[in-house]
Amino acid sequence: MAKSYESTRNFELKAAASEAVLKGIADDGGLFVMRNLGERKVDINNLLGKNYMEIAEIVLGILLGDFPKDKIKECIRYAYTDKFSTQEITPVVKVGDNYVTELFHGPTSAFKDVALSILPHLMTASYEMNDMKCEVIILTATSGDTGKAALEGFKDVKGTKIIVFYPEGGVSQIQEMQMVTQEGNNTFVCAIEGNFDDAQTGVKNIFANENFNREMAAKNKILSSANSINIGRLVPQVVYYFVSYMKLVEKGAVEIGDKVNFAVPTGNFGNILAGYYAKILGLPVNKLICASNENNVLYDFIKTGVYDKNRDFHKTISPSMDILVSSNLERLLYYLSGKNNQRVKELMEKLNNSGVYEITDEMAEKLKREFYGGCVFKEEAQKTIKDIYENYGYLLDTHTAVAYKTLENYKIDTEDDTVSVVLSTASPFKFAKSVYGSLFGEADDDEFSLMEELSEKTNVSIPENLRGLQYKKIKYFEICNVDEMQDFVASASDE
Repeated sequence: MAKSYESTRNFELKAAASEAVLKGIADDGGLFVMRNLGERKVDINNLLGKNYMEIAEIVLGILLGDFPKDKIKECIRYAYTDKFSTQEITPVVKVGDNYVTELFHGPTSAFKDVALSILPHLMTASYEMNDMKCEVIILTATSGDTGKAALEGFKDVKGTKIIVFYPEGGVSQIQEMQMVTQEGNNTFVCAIEGNFDDAQTGVKNIFANENFNREMAAKNKILSSANSINIGRLVPQVVYYFVSYMKLVEKGAVEIGDKVNFAVPTGNFGNILAGYYAKILGLPVNKLICASNENNVLYDFIKTGVYDKNRDFHKTISPSMDILVSSNLERLLYYLSGKNNQRVKELMEKLNNSGVYEITDEMAEKLKREFYGGCVFKEEAQKTIKDIYENYGYLLDTHTAVAYKTLENYKIDTEDDTVSVVLSTASPFKFAKSVYGSLFGEADDDEFSLMEELSEKTNVSIPENLRGLQYKKIKYFEICNVDEMQDFVASASDE
């Protein structure tokens, strides 16, 4: 079995794609990356006329090298057949002068569905390929959308249990209800006292605890992750960049080979990193536009080359982006540094010890060549939602609004008239209170009432999976502090 993946922090720690999917994170805490990424390119001419699943087969075939072709095809079929409310999976629509790729037509109305619909099948295939006999305990920290999408994806999947931690008061009312009403015999949900970074750090610390991992192994259990630190979560996201491009070709917006910009609302850096991977694989990407909200650590990093998480944490109207430690940035550092594992390890140690690191001038130059950073705060995002609806009749959610406005700012700043795509990451109804407030003024009603009002006033349909959510039975009431997360995992995994 070819071991095409390695840890970002240690060249010696290697894994086959299927092993990387199962493990989620490398033994040294690093993330799995391909050293030879880009040696095999996707021939975009060969994608003409192909549908989402056919393009997925080509892209995943390159990135998941040890998976047999028929196994990849099977995983894709199980993941996407009759699971999305649109035949196209990720439709591309024109909104004003830009295009929007709608990534929210899956079973939980968030972009995470695209990857988390297939990850359980990739994991099950990996389980069989590696002749595993133990139970896989999947740990996930969520800033809102990953949790529900992961719970739904892994619900009742044989040989697995899934445990989701989310920040109490740090997700929308609708996101929380989606999680705490989750069905399935192998699902567990717990709120934590703290923010998303606390939850994510807690999960990483559990992975890094050798004693705890030995205890789990003695019980015939292994830990894995459904966060985008798992390469099996990241790889399927590369697909919709190619699909979006081919939709533009079909629409006559670009000709094959023309470059395109992508604007992405960004928190943990996974979604935009998938665009960087697509570019390395041969997609004609001009600029990746990294859109931040008030938690603008990535904006500052792109501008200065200094990553500094030592700052106030803001709870915003775009909560899925309320993150100060962007885990997937580690993978980008690996490539920016010329695949220098030791340098990445040193940078991550600095982040862990002091909360800040600085990259070299050469790395900073490469970063600015590929990425543009922008940030949009609450009032500007609200105005964007209102303007886009009033001018084009299109309803943006709070995260997509940040990306749309960042793109507009980029075009003014650079005078770049390249055809541009905004990745729309969630249904506006998942953040009904904020979207309603942006259009019609603040209201004291609960999110579920406002979801109905928003639909009536805009004549936009509520996704089926969100209808009646408030009447579902609440299954999970647990709250713990960060220090108690490991105990919760131990208890849940024994049930």
